[in-house]
Amino acid sequence: MRRRTSTRVPVPQEPLVPQPAAPADPLTLTVRDPAELEREVGLARLFELHYAAMLRLAVLLGADDPENVVAEAYYQIYRKWRRLRDIEAAEAYLRSTVCNLTRMRIRHLQVARKHVETPAEEVVASAESTALLHDDQRVLIDALQQLPTRQREALVLRHWLGLKESEIAAAMGISGGSVKTHTARGIAALSQAMEARR
Repeated sequence: MRRRTSTRVPVPQEPLVPQPAAPADPLTLTVRDPAELEREVGLARLFELHYAAMLRLAVLLGADDPENVVAEAYYQIYRKWRRLRDIEAAEAYLRSTVCNLTRMRIRHLQVARKHVETPAEEVVASAESTALLHDDQRVLIDALQQLPTRQREALVLRHWLGLKESEIAAAMGISGGSVKTHTARGIAALSQAMEARR
């Protein structure tokens, strides 16, 4: 009788394919273009330094959704980063953008409210914007919100941010003489409103 011998056929093993190494930090951006890297670093620094101030600016100017206004301003500066002539001017550009976006948002809401037949619901401020305002400031903020948009902008930029007349003119897109006019009229109206509330 013949004996069957079993022969083992070697099973080919899958070759080991080197896996790409995971980045040390999963949040690290892999940017190859040096200009892109400069933009990312510059925007991160700009956000770190000025986000809170821009949020307060939007709140004081009367934005109903200040977080979205500021986010849109950062997005716009992100898109136009390569066209900025002076990186140091980024803060002024950001401030101007927040003013413009807030103004456009307020205009949009005024037009929208004119065409709504049902009474508008009371706007509830976000927790973040409410935390920015103390109780002793509420009367002043209410009076400030009653001012015309340009007067409110001029007062906030001058007295809250402490900008010079030329910086205010650049942020608002108006002449220096108009800044003086809006500021003077705003102070007079604000003083009158504050006296009436006492």
